[in-house]
Amino acid sequence: MAFSTNGKTTTAMSDINITPLVDVVLVLLLIFMLTAPVLQSGIQVAVPHTRLVSQLSEVHLVVTIDKDQNVFLQDKPVNIHDLSAVLVQNPANEKKVIYVRADEAVPFGAFASVMDAVKRAGISNISIVTQPLQR
Repeated sequence: MAFSTNGKTTTAMSDINITPLVDVVLVLLLIFMLTAPVLQSGIQVAVPHTRLVSQLSEVHLVVTIDKDQNVFLQDKPVNIHDLSAVLVQNPANEKKVIYVRADEAVPFGAFASVMDAVKRAGISNISIVTQPLQR
């Protein structure tokens, strides 16, 4: 479609400039990449510190034990007696991998009960979440 203004012929702009869209998408991607590790779990737990800590590279199920010995699967509270059944029925559990986060103040008995429930669910690949030591 051509337009004539003062003897000059101009055409309507039919292309969309996607450069601003790409800029916005890259900024949003950067924001999500930086905030995703912080939003991993909303439950406050002071995990133990160790010398060797590996980074999480994939998203797996996380069982958390807070300082009051409450058990959570991801961010949802779970009864310790129902934990095995919930883990077996969970569709995200197809890889049979789980992370256990426990507060430093949790007694070993409570931690052992959670580990027993996880093993009864048929999960043998269990990783314990820790923080690196401050140097």
